[in-house]
Amino acid sequence: MERKGQPNVHLLADGLGFVEGPVALPNGDVLCVDLRNSCVWRLRDGEKPVKSITAPGALNGAAIGPDGRLFVCNNGGLDWAVGTAINVPLGRSANYVGASIQAIDLAGGGVETLYTECDGVPVEAPNDLVFDRAGGFYFTDHASSFPTYRQHGGLYYALPDGSFIERIAYPLNHPNGVALSPDETRLYVGDSLTGNLWYWDIVAPGKVRPGPHFGTATFLSRLPGVRLFDSIAVDSEGNIAGAVLDPVEGQIVVIRPDGDIARWISLPSPDPFVTNICFGGPGLRTAYVTAGGLGRVYTFDWHCAGLPPNFSGLSANQFV
Repeated sequence: MERKGQPNVHLLADGLGFVEGPVALPNGDVLCVDLRNSCVWRLRDGEKPVKSITAPGALNGAAIGPDGRLFVCNNGGLDWAVGTAINVPLGRSANYVGASIQAIDLAGGGVETLYTECDGVPVEAPNDLVFDRAGGFYFTDHASSFPTYRQHGGLYYALPDGSFIERIAYPLNHPNGVALSPDETRLYVGDSLTGNLWYWDIVAPGKVRPGPHFGTATFLSRLPGVRLFDSIAVDSEGNIAGAVLDPVEGQIVVIRPDGDIARWISLPSPDPFVTNICFGGPGLRTAYVTAGGLGRVYTFDWHCAGLPPNFSGLSANQFV
């Protein structure tokens, strides 16, 4: 297992809130959502970040959909620690507006709420989402924690026009990041509270085969020590890149499809809330990483091409 610092690290943006959900665009811009300010930032190298869209609640994971809109998980709102040097989320806000899956028109700024429930049961704190080639999307709901109890999380599949949503795995512990293998035969989910990485075999769009572990998923890997998963992405070699919540350092972990940990990549400044990663830039070999505690977005070189998200407009020939 290799442990190293960041290759050709670059600070793309600083002074933001609790940033998450980076999305690389074909023109070289990067979008990211901000849970603390419940907005979308547009980032361009060498320029001041632009706050482009706001919405009530707390915007979390994000992805471009087949209609060109930005689909986001809105967890309804969080409270934040006061008097701290970093952004520290404390749990559901007293001003919680209700959780939802929303679609944002990047040109006009309109926000459409697509889903607030499934089979009459509210979604509680949707976290991350990924589109498949068929045009639907999987999303995780890690639910909410309270002083004396916490809710169950779940895994869902939905269509982008608001016409269909289905719960495909429930109950889960604290499902967070979700990603597809390059051939879309596996669906990966990182669990925050346990530091476990799970997968399901996909048999059809939105349909998964139960795994051997408690009738749900198949265990793939576990983070060592007191480390927790946030969101994940997959590169063209099938490696799973995971943002790691680490009280000491803050890192990206690279896990092979067989579950072995290949290497760790440390950011230049310790941040306990490294939240997400995506790929873009020339040849899709640039990693964009959000660090929510310090409100920063970093870029660095990746060892291979990233996997272009469906409907993102990106390709491995990007800028080459």
